Amino acid sequence: MNRRPGPALPDAAPQANDWARTPERSNPLALRLMRWIALAGGRRVARWLLHPITLYFVLFAPTPVRHSRRYLTRALGHPARWRDVYRHFFSFTATILDRVYLLSDRLDRFEVQVQGEPLITATLAEGRGAFLVGAHLGSFEVLRAVGQQRSGLRIAMVMYPDNARLINQALQAVAPHYRPHIIALGRRDSMLAVRDWLDSGGLAGVLADRALGEASGRAGSVVQRFLGVEARFSDGPFRLAAMLKRRVIFMVGLYRGGNRYEVRFETLADFSVASAGASTQEREQSIRDAVQAYAHRLEALCREAPFNWFNFHDFWTEESIT
Repeated sequence: MNRRPGPALPDAAPQANDWARTPERSNPLALRLMRWIALAGGRRVARWLLHPITLYFVLFAPTPVRHSRRYLTRALGHPARWRDVYRHFFSFTATILDRVYLLSDRLDRFEVQVQGEPLITATLAEGRGAFLVGAHLGSFEVLRAVGQQRSGLRIAMVMYPDNARLINQALQAVAPHYRPHIIALGRRDSMLAVRDWLDSGGLAGVLADRALGEASGRAGSVVQRFLGVEARFSDGPFRLAAMLKRRVIFMVGLYRGGNRYEVRFETLADFSVASAGASTQEREQSIRDAVQAYAHRLEALCREAPFNWFNFHDFWTEESIT
C-alpha cells in the first residue's frame, strides 16, 4: 500500500473521470413517473414494474453490465452469471423505488434494524460533530430516514457541485418537497464551511468509494488491495477529518430484500484524540491507516452483501489503461 500525493495525481484521474462522465440513463420524467406509480399504485405494484425496468438495463446498458459482471465475479468468488447481474440491477432499482417512500417520511413501511446507535448518541453528546463516511452501498435515504427519528441529528452531504446538481435533480423528481443540505467541495471556503457545520454539532456525510480529486487541496490516493486487485482510494475525506481533528464513523444502510434494511454505524478512525505533538510522518500514517480500514470494511461488506454495491463503472480503471 502506498500513497500518491496530490501534485502527482494525473494518472489517477481516469477513475474519477470515468464515473463523472458517465451519463445518467434515468431522467427526471422517468423518475417522476416512477414516483406517481409508487404513490398511486402502492409499493407492491411498483415493485412488479421494476422487473421490465431491470430487464431494459441488463439488455441495453452493455457498459454498466460489463462492470457489474466484473465486480460480481470478484465479490462472489466465481464467474458472475446472468441472474447475478440481473439481481444486482434489481437491487439498485429497488432502492431507488424505496427512495420515494423514505423521502416522503414513510419509514413505517419498512423493517429497519439499527446497529451502533449508542455511538451516534455519544457523538452528538460531545457536540463536536463527526464525519459519516459511507459508499455507494445500499441506501443513504434509509440512513437519513432513521436519522430523522432522532432529535438534534443533522446531516450535511459533502460533495462536488456538479455531482450535487445531478443528485438534487434526481431527488426533486422523486420528492419535490425534499431539500438536502449540501456543502460544496472545490471552493475556497469549503473547509471552513465543513468546520463550522461540525462545530455546530452537525454530521458531515461523504461517500468515499469514488475519487474526490484534490478536495482538500492536498488530497491524493492510496493504493489498496481490494477484492483481490489493487485499486485507488482517495484519502481526501480522511485528510479533511485529520485536519479538523474529528472522529470518522463508517455508515451503511444495507438492503436486505423485500422491505428490510439494516443500518450500521461504527468508528473507523478518531482523529480527535490524535496527539498535538505528532510528527508529519505519524499523521500521514494515521491517514493511510484510516483509508486502509475503510477499504477493508467496504470489501467485507461487498462479500457479505455483494448486490448492494452500486458502482457500475470502471472502478479498477482497467479500461482506462492504454
